Amino acid sequence: MIRENQRIFNMALVVIDFSVITLALILAWYIRFATNLLGFGSDVGGFYHYTLPIILILPSYIIIYYLLGLYTPQRTKKTITSEALKIIQANCVGLFFLITMLFVLELTDYSRYMLAMFGIFSTVLSIAERFVIRKLLQFLRSRRYNIKYILVVGTGELARKFSELIIRNEYLGFAIMGFLDENHSKADLINGFKILGTVGDLEDVLSHNLVDRVVVAISHENYNLLEGVVETCEKCGVRAEIVPSYYIYMPTKPHLDVIEGMPLIKIRHIPLDNSFNKFVKRCFDLLLVVPAIVILSPLLILVAILVKLSSPGPVIFKQERLGLDKKSFQMYKFRSMRIQDEGDEKHHWTTEDDPRKTRFGSFIRRTSIDELPQFFNILKGEMSLIGPRPERPHFVERFKEEIPKYMVKHHVHPGMTGWAQLNGYRGNTSIKKRIEHDIFYVENWSLLLDVKIFFRTLINLFRDENAY
Repeated sequence: MIRENQRIFNMALVVIDFSVITLALILAWYIRFATNLLGFGSDVGGFYHYTLPIILILPSYIIIYYLLGLYTPQRTKKTITSEALKIIQANCVGLFFLITMLFVLELTDYSRYMLAMFGIFSTVLSIAERFVIRKLLQFLRSRRYNIKYILVVGTGELARKFSELIIRNEYLGFAIMGFLDENHSKADLINGFKILGTVGDLEDVLSHNLVDRVVVAISHENYNLLEGVVETCEKCGVRAEIVPSYYIYMPTKPHLDVIEGMPLIKIRHIPLDNSFNKFVKRCFDLLLVVPAIVILSPLLILVAILVKLSSPGPVIFKQERLGLDKKSFQMYKFRSMRIQDEGDEKHHWTTEDDPRKTRFGSFIRRTSIDELPQFFNILKGEMSLIGPRPERPHFVERFKEEIPKYMVKHHVHPGMTGWAQLNGYRGNTSIKKRIEHDIFYVENWSLLLDVKIFFRTLINLFRDENAY
């Protein structure tokens, strides 16, 4: 029944996608040829000539949507973000295929403006369509329609947390029908749900009740029960799923690797482990930093002169920091303090009214101009524009003992600014909160997140109260 309902839903979704893509093409034709909105006049182009490629468009787009997983169930995903990104990707590929086929078929007189509008309209309308469908389904599920019933094996902390998660998120459309456990009687209630029996009663419960899924949420001490539970579920034709007892060590986006047929669950998902993602991030850095150095070169020269005139000592201050994979490098800054003992410098943080700062040094620190020489660290590949701020070895050794997961930040290149700094954790602020934000960045990196941090940093550049 579940698979049949899903098949009917997918067929309906394909029909809706057909309609939306067709509407996008007709709308693009209408605006390009039947109106004067683009300033070309309203001479109507041949409707059939420009809409005939729908014969190629519809099947190719649906196949691409299918290959990118746009017809797989999205029940457990609350937001449309991942689905929208897939739609953008699918429509870009589809448009490229369409242009290629027009070239192959020698239909070179096809309007480029119409193609561009079709690409935009099909993407926007498809995302809007999926958004409306998602919200409608979530509303129906919150009203107890299209509900899937879950039987939970286990009553320990893991099972309780799972049931609480289902109760809190009505949009998922799941309902707990009861629990199975060896240590409770049928008179007991777990989070308001009945104990239906022991694990040995599983086959009987599945035979006499509507159960869509069996979720096994037991501690590792009871994993000897797993084999029997899975065999019984498969015998009864019910899907079995396992909440691993070690889930607290797993990332929010688990990644499975396979070595010669043996699966490995990566404890921490790090998008920048991917070579292509590294390449994209490196290109992003160079595309921004190289022009910045050229444009800001007069400012860099002026600041260098003023630093030299403000107090004796070198213009550039170099300090050892730990970067990617805990590798040491020399981080550059414009010198903002008077020359000091190297031992003191290694073991002391700067304070708001630090007497070591020069008057000009206070200004360039407050405006973050002292950080600009780190552009050259980025060119050398030691740093990135966006990432966790690097720390001195002395403090790294100290914090890795005091702050859980502190060293996770060293899985990516350090940055001039980062997610933690954008959220106010800079200078004399909570190290624990800073690391929480750094770990979020490490596990959730995307080019879009880097762009967001970059522009918000520019906006907040002169308003950071913790810059001193």
